[in-house]
Amino acid sequence: MQRLTESKLILVTRPTRVAELKRRFNTALQAKFYVSHLGQDFSDYEQEDEQYAASVLATQRVLDLLGRVQVIDRSFLPNFVFGPEDVVVVLGQDGLVANTVKYLDGQPVVGVNPDPSRWDGQLLPFRVADVGKVVPEVLQLRRAIKPVTMAQAKLNTGEMLYAVNDLFI
Repeated sequence: MQRLTESKLILVTRPTRVAELKRRFNTALQAKFYVSHLGQDFSDYEQEDEQYAASVLATQRVLDLLGRVQVIDRSFLPNFVFGPEDVVVVLGQDGLVANTVKYLDGQPVVGVNPDPSRWDGQLLPFRVADVGKVVPEVLQLRRAIKPVTMAQAKLNTGEMLYAVNDLFI
């Protein structure tokens, strides 16, 4: 198969609320019990989970046609080594895009909204259906890029915090 690039395409994902609850309570039934006792509708959680899983699968299929794909969960971002030629596709909410950018050094980021009916955001200009058009344009340097300025806070302990839009200290 002829791919568009030999650069890595990094797909950054996040666990859904259902996945986090399953991790916490071990089963979907226990998670449903917990959510129900909070007075919330668990079916909304399940719909979100199904939509996100479908978006991850669809995005990964398109990226697989373009180059080498590596899917990473957001929990691995602090330890992940991004290559200088990597293209990063973030599938999630604005916060995931902002968090991902903190760990990059000039790599292009494509913010993809997995569920526009549920989430909106300034950092999510693309939909899953756009990935097949946008990522090749990024790889071929035909897509306009908006630079992002990072804020840095330096603590008296020597620790530094970076942020795109907010610093929480």
